[in-house]
Amino acid sequence: MNIILLSGGSGKRLWPLSNDIRSKQFIKIFQRDDGIYESMVQRVYRQIRKTDPGARLIVATGKAQVSSLHNQLGTDVGISVEPCRRDTFPAIVFAGAYLHDELGADENEAVVVYSVQTIHIIRSR
Repeated sequence: MNIILLSGGSGKRLWPLSNDIRSKQFIKIFQRDDGIYESMVQRVYRQIRKTDPGARLIVATGKAQVSSLHNQLGTDVGISVEPCRRDTFPAIVFAGAYLHDELGADENEAVVVYSVQTIHIIRSR
C-alpha cells in the first residue's frame, strides 16, 4: 500500500504550545501504554507501521520540518519535501509524483492520504 502522510502547517492552532518554530505535530502530548510520551507524527507513524509494516510510506512536509521529522522518526523515513508552501492539494500531488518518479510506484496503484493532525486512535481507559 502507498501512504502519504501530510505533516505541514505553522502550528498556530495550539498556540502558545506550538508556533512557527515548533509545530503542533511534534509536541509530545500522547502517552503510550508504557508511559512514554510521543508526538502526533510519532503516534500516527507508529500506528501505520504496526498495522502495515510493508506499506510504502512517505511524509510530505516543508523544508523547515525535515530536521524535526528525522529527530522523531529516524533517518530511514521517506520524505517528500515541498519546494514552497501551497496548501494540501499541491502537497498531495507533489508527494504522488515522488512516489511514482522516485520510489517506482505504478500509476495504477492506490494511494492513501492521511494528515498527521487528524489521525489518531481514541482509546477508552
